[in-house]
Amino acid sequence: MDPRKLFVDERQSGYCVFCGGAPESQDHCPSKVLLDEPLPPDLPVVDACAECNNSFSLDEQYLACLIECALCGSATPDGVSRPKVRRILTECPALVVQLNESKRMDNSGNVVWQPDIGRVQNILLKLARGHIAHELSLPKLERPDKPAILPLIAMSDQQRSEFESPNGGDTALWPEIGSRAFIRAAKQWSESPSSAWTVIQPGRYRYMVSQSDGDFVQIVLSEYLACRVSWY
Repeated sequence: MDPRKLFVDERQSGYCVFCGGAPESQDHCPSKVLLDEPLPPDLPVVDACAECNNSFSLDEQYLACLIECALCGSATPDGVSRPKVRRILTECPALVVQLNESKRMDNSGNVVWQPDIGRVQNILLKLARGHIAHELSLPKLERPDKPAILPLIAMSDQQRSEFESPNGGDTALWPEIGSRAFIRAAKQWSESPSSAWTVIQPGRYRYMVSQSDGDFVQIVLSEYLACRVSWY
C-alpha cells in the first residue's frame, strides 16, 4: 500500500454521513453559506441523503447570520459586512426579527447575543460528521460528547493555546495510512510541522481532525466561533 495515495475501506462508505441512509446526493463540507465568494477550489463534499442535504439549510443560514451579526454588532442588512449575509437578511425579515430578539445588553453596556443553541449545535455537529467522514472515512452516526462551543475572544490564554495546539506536538497520533488525514498530515509535517489546521478559506473557516484523544473535530468560523466535537 502506497501511503501517499488515498485508500478507503468500502465498508465505511456508501451511506449518508449524517444519518446513515442511502447516499442520494453530495453535500459541501463546509457549507457554502459559511464561506465568501469566490468559493475555494475543490471544496470537500460528502455523501448525503436528499433529506439531510435539504434539512440543514435554514439552520446554516441562521448560524452564518448570527456570527456576522455578532461580529458587526447589528442584525440589520445595512449593518453587516458580508454580502452573502446581507442578502439573506434582506430576503428573510423574520430572521432579522429573531436575531434582534436575541440581542441583549449586559451590565457593562456591552452587546451580547443569546443564540438558539440547538440550531447552532445542529450545524456544528453536521460539520464535524462531514469532516471526520471526509478525512478519516469514519462513520460517526452516534451522538458525541456535548460539543464545546465558545467565542475565541472568550477563551483564556491557556484555553486558546490548548485549542490551537491540542495534539501536544510530537505526541500526536497519526491517522490510518491511506486516509485523507494521513496524506495531509504527512505533507504538512514535511512543509510546516507546527500546522495541524486545514484552512478552507483564510479568516473564514478552518478545521482540524485528530485521533490523538478519541476522535475529534475542531472548527473555527470567521475567526470568532470555536467548536470541538469529540467521540470517545
